[in-house]
Amino acid sequence: MKRLLDLVFIQVLLFLAIHLVLHMLLEMLAMSSSSTKTFRLGADQETDAEEETNPKLYQHFASLVSSLPSSNGMAHVPLYRHDHGWHSNPMSIVGCMVADACFAARASDIVVATYPKCGTTWTKSLVYATVRRGEHPVDSADHPFNSCSPHDCIKYLEEQLFTQDRIPDLDKLPDPRLFATHVPFVSLPRTVITSGSKIVYVCRDAKDTLISQWAFVNKLRVRDGLEPLPVEAAVDMFCDGLSPFGPYWDHVLGYWHAHLACPENVLFFRYEEMQRDPAAHVRRMAEFAGCPFGAGEEEDAVVDAIVKVCSFEHMSKLEVSMGGTVETVNGTVLNSSLFRRGVVGDWANHLSSETARRIDAITEAKFRGSGLDM
Repeated sequence: MKRLLDLVFIQVLLFLAIHLVLHMLLEMLAMSSSSTKTFRLGADQETDAEEETNPKLYQHFASLVSSLPSSNGMAHVPLYRHDHGWHSNPMSIVGCMVADACFAARASDIVVATYPKCGTTWTKSLVYATVRRGEHPVDSADHPFNSCSPHDCIKYLEEQLFTQDRIPDLDKLPDPRLFATHVPFVSLPRTVITSGSKIVYVCRDAKDTLISQWAFVNKLRVRDGLEPLPVEAAVDMFCDGLSPFGPYWDHVLGYWHAHLACPENVLFFRYEEMQRDPAAHVRRMAEFAGCPFGAGEEEDAVVDAIVKVCSFEHMSKLEVSMGGTVETVNGTVLNSSLFRRGVVGDWANHLSSETARRIDAITEAKFRGSGLDM
């Protein structure tokens, strides 16, 4: 175990050293061409905030991404292969690169990190309700959840904030600032690591992750006038690592190793365990974020109230969930499409036993020796 931690520590140091010169060059580029406009930061910001735009920086990274290897993915948008070995649509990779160049993280920041379709919406709602319970008691009539999606309460760095030539003024957000990302650990904005920001990571069984991703992508395909993708094709792409921010196994292991190396900065949850005892995970989350529940809150059953408000049954029936939308770099997404079933083991309704064994064999081989038991 000591040798593993030492290797992870060395990898982090090498990652920072390799990118030091690049960071200096990007800072110069980021300052070279900008203009200002307004942009609504989200539920924590009541008014529009002034921000800069920097088309030159975005065009620079878009040019880099266009030269990367690409493959067909589940959706109709090609997946490009980042230099760190993961795949995504070009807009998300550009957003990741701009965030790396421009985002100034703080030690007080909390970043929700997930591989897509691993309980992201639920995790965002739990983190927001827990950390913001002082300003927004969960039983208040004007709670942000009644008018905003969890994805507008905690926005993605690469898919909502650093998009459309924007360099948002995130200094306007109150501490602790809350952000989200699907980006693998190795490609996080470097200041997230160097500042000591806290990361809440949630992983999920590979088979359930695949089925949830396949179902969501098919909703987008139908929206765009395309035929649904057969599950067999989705399985092949997933197993080959050709899924957004995949390979899945590399994504999970990256954050798992970071958790082992720095448990005080990276909290690692399993979706299945969260489902079994959500209240215990909310308490751990609060401790990790530096806002533990007091005796009075325990007596008032605040934890249970947060679990109930953030439950699939409650969140999916909110008016904003049934009829609202969220804007991302990939376009307008119906909030209703983000709520499917929220259960463990649904893969059994869609995958054959042979396919399940194929995915389990890959998981066992990839995770062998890591100490991670799924």
